[in-house]
Amino acid sequence: MQLQPNPAVYQAGTQDLALLQQRVLRNTYLLLALTMVPTVIGAFIGISTGGIIMQHPIVSFFVMLGAVIGLQYAIAANRNSALGIVLLLGMTFLLGWFLGPLLAIALTLKNGPQLIGIAAAGTGAIFFVMAGIATTVKRDFSFMGKFLFVGMIVALLAIVANMFLQMPALALTISAVIIAVFSLFLLHDVSRIVHGGETNYIMAATGCYLSLFNIFANLLQILMALTGERD
Repeated sequence: MQLQPNPAVYQAGTQDLALLQQRVLRNTYLLLALTMVPTVIGAFIGISTGGIIMQHPIVSFFVMLGAVIGLQYAIAANRNSALGIVLLLGMTFLLGWFLGPLLAIALTLKNGPQLIGIAAAGTGAIFFVMAGIATTVKRDFSFMGKFLFVGMIVALLAIVANMFLQMPALALTISAVIIAVFSLFLLHDVSRIVHGGETNYIMAATGCYLSLFNIFANLLQILMALTGERD
């Protein structure tokens, strides 16, 4: 005898899954908004105290990279507790501080504040476009994860190489590639939430934040290089 699925049970399960996905997505967006607070505080402190980064950029880069990777592992280990949120906020403060010297350089430009505003607005626009695609298009974009990870590693190696080569054209190319890769990471991460691949909002917010951070920093660098006005 073949058992037939119960339509009522199937519908209830589908509704529960949809509610879970909506809750994860809502909590992810709320936590992302919260991460902007320590980021801004860290950036303000970094503008005035980030001289050590400027004096030792290569060492500072690797130290920061190690710290962020370590914090990501710590966040993942505590993703089901409030400590995970605290660690995430700590990471965003640290990255905000690391961003401070770049903002300080931007503010030395005549149109620096405008460029920072444009970079922020552009980052927000990319986020809304990618989130909109992920939530409205039925396709699951989580298949891009492996390709994007490879792209991120290649971009990281290119960044390290250019620390020694110091080629402006290569730096702009790397920034453009990073913006493209992390824009697609946003699409990938939000799509995983929508399709049930990610059910933890702390991990989801961590991934989205890192994408937004990289998009903003590299978009600002491109704007400074191409349209920055010096006195």
